[in-house]
Amino acid sequence: MPAKTSTRLKDISEARMTARQRELAAEMMKTRGKTTIEGPFGVFLHAPDYGDLAQKLGAHCRYRTAVPPRLSEFAILVIGRMWRAQFEWYAHALLAEKAGVTPKTIKDIKAGRAPKSAPKDERAIHDFICELHRTKRVSNKTYGRVHALLGDAGMVEFTGILGYYTLIAMTLNVFNVKLPDGEALPFRESVAKR
Repeated sequence: MPAKTSTRLKDISEARMTARQRELAAEMMKTRGKTTIEGPFGVFLHAPDYGDLAQKLGAHCRYRTAVPPRLSEFAILVIGRMWRAQFEWYAHALLAEKAGVTPKTIKDIKAGRAPKSAPKDERAIHDFICELHRTKRVSNKTYGRVHALLGDAGMVEFTGILGYYTLIAMTLNVFNVKLPDGEALPFRESVAKR
């Protein structure tokens, strides 16, 4: 079960869990192939009905969309960097590299730079996410570049991935979700915040 994961919420020991929380914990571990609950999932246990819906959406966004894993993980890193979501970056940087995002591209995103040497499809995804967050809209040109890669269903699911990982970044940041012991923070934090 979870270690100390948040500085703002008390961890729920297995002995203190309600039946609903135990059911959710078991489902989260099964879905993700893990034996512990970490990251946003420890937060979700505090509101198990909401947590169940959120983790099911997350499982779909992560494992069952039409968006290729390389582009999905790339997008998650861009969102994680925008929010400076420590745990999100920690959890997905290695997954992105395993999915085919180059170390140079990952380094550029982490530093807040446009990944100019990235493949054309990754640059289109990056431009889409940046434009959406900057203007709260996307132009027809920007939309068309990503739509050419993903099609109609893929665009709907891609937008869902962006929304879900924004939800996760907000959850991680609001509840000060900690990295596992011994892991360095990917992004600089002020002492006062933590």
